[in-house]
Amino acid sequence: MAGRVYATPEQLTAWTGQPAPADAERLLARASEDIDDALLTACYPTDAAGMPTDPATVQALAEAACAQVEYQLATGDDSTGAAGRWGSVSIGPVSLGDRRDSSQAAGDVDLAPRAHRGLKRAGLLPGVIW
Repeated sequence: MAGRVYATPEQLTAWTGQPAPADAERLLARASEDIDDALLTACYPTDAAGMPTDPATVQALAEAACAQVEYQLATGDDSTGAAGRWGSVSIGPVSLGDRRDSSQAAGDVDLAPRAHRGLKRAGLLPGVIW
């Protein structure tokens, strides 16, 4: 997978206190994409690959990615954005129930509350151009 990935399966294990799932690398890559989407206007020093260079920012992004995976696993989200959209579903003869769209975070990302708070504490949210 291309793109920046802010945390490792080992960091995810440390964050959750549980063994990392078999697809942890994929989950962390998708979570890192969510973090990038939420930080579209954030400014922080990066290297040539776009990875943060400040240790505090590196830590904040790793924790945010882990929090995002933890949140998605807890809510049953498969990171497609489809989870939790319907209150009840039946197949025959088709019954969907009430729609449950939640409010979206910056960049229309369903950002984990812990990830949002951590990024905000690190001064990365809201994105401000100086």
